[in-house]
Amino acid sequence: MTRLQDPTKVDGVAPEFIADPELLDAVSPSGDRGGIILGSGLQGEPLTVSALRSVPTRIVVVGGLYLARQVAMRAMAVGAWCIVATGRPAAWHVLQQAAGTQRDGQPSPLVQIRRLSPVELPRPSEDAPLLVVNDGGPTPQDLFPPRSPWQTTVYVLPYLHPQATAVANGADLVLMQRLPAGQADLAAQIWRLPQQMTRQLTTLKDDHVVALGRNLWRPLRLVTTSKEQALLGPVRRGD
Repeated sequence: MTRLQDPTKVDGVAPEFIADPELLDAVSPSGDRGGIILGSGLQGEPLTVSALRSVPTRIVVVGGLYLARQVAMRAMAVGAWCIVATGRPAAWHVLQQAAGTQRDGQPSPLVQIRRLSPVELPRPSEDAPLLVVNDGGPTPQDLFPPRSPWQTTVYVLPYLHPQATAVANGADLVLMQRLPAGQADLAAQIWRLPQQMTRQLTTLKDDHVVALGRNLWRPLRLVTTSKEQALLGPVRRGD
């Protein structure tokens, strides 16, 4: 049984698949048309995030590197090309491990790790969506803004910074892990959060995330498959 969303709406969370959450460890982390399973809801129901869509999409990840790498791996699992622009390439080599190698032993072209400088991007399509990861610190330059359908740019923010307000406000979806009190107060200013939501950001468990978007506030619990755990380690708040 599935609950479908209106395809003309631009929402942060894709259809919810009503299934036993224990099944998540036994199935590949895929979703429906750009929806990637990120975790389970408060009732244990698996939740998918609309990460790859027919409109240019911005996602901001606030928290540890673990979460950003898991989002990228889940996008790859549903067929996305992945380009990572970063100042710490060694931290992202795990994506190349996940993608495997070609028959000649060369790394898979589906994952490219680059420096933080503008480059020409491949043209994305419905059959070959593109995920660009901008791992440029708390005040990233907008080097790869999504300009075409089926391109999603993920901005990795290790913490919230006042100078990142424009990037944060421009996001279609924000994924936030636990924040210290000062960071939560800044989040409240950026997104006009009420006190109850602000307080909730400071009390999230290590494996909990809040998905924030237009008319969206959805706490969820991260779930990692056995294959992902072998590459990323256990679910955690930090890097």
